[in-house]
Amino acid sequence: MAFFAISQSVDSLTDGRIILRSPTLADYEDWAELRQASRAFLQPWEPSWPVDDLTRTSYRRRMRRYTEDQRADHAYPYFVFATDGTLLGGLTLSNVRRGVAQTATLGYWMGKSFAGKGHMTAAVRLIVPHALTTLGLHRVEAACMPSNAASIRLLEKVGFTREGYARRYLCIDGLWQDHLLFAFVRGDSLK
Repeated sequence: MAFFAISQSVDSLTDGRIILRSPTLADYEDWAELRQASRAFLQPWEPSWPVDDLTRTSYRRRMRRYTEDQRADHAYPYFVFATDGTLLGGLTLSNVRRGVAQTATLGYWMGKSFAGKGHMTAAVRLIVPHALTTLGLHRVEAACMPSNAASIRLLEKVGFTREGYARRYLCIDGLWQDHLLFAFVRGDSLK
């Protein structure tokens, strides 16, 4: 049996409240400013940042990697914008696997000043149907640390099912951390 990749990305997705769009070089200043302003807020939940992470040179490397990953059908990054163009955060469908799995891993971040206002919930509600239809996936996975109550609420609110507990699953802020595993599969109901 043969499986074919469907690597159709779109320029943007919107629900009238937020817009998901692939990052561009022109987004650098807004991205760097938001990430810097939110650094202490984000750091406990993310891999360690490289020393040069917020530099223009590092951002260009990031954009090249994003382009290569999209072309290879390995990952699909999006920035989350308000309809007025304000950058709010980002999310990525990464680790895309084709063949018998047909799955991707969802990761996301939100700027501190925009957190807790429903923007990421709206973004996840947009990206999941896109992943399952346009990208032709069967399953979207997510993982979060057991202490990340906000992320657990978000995933369960959208309709992800908690599937298990993974010991020392990801290296977050320089330490191997346990994670709760979640999934949304084609046929589940988006809430």
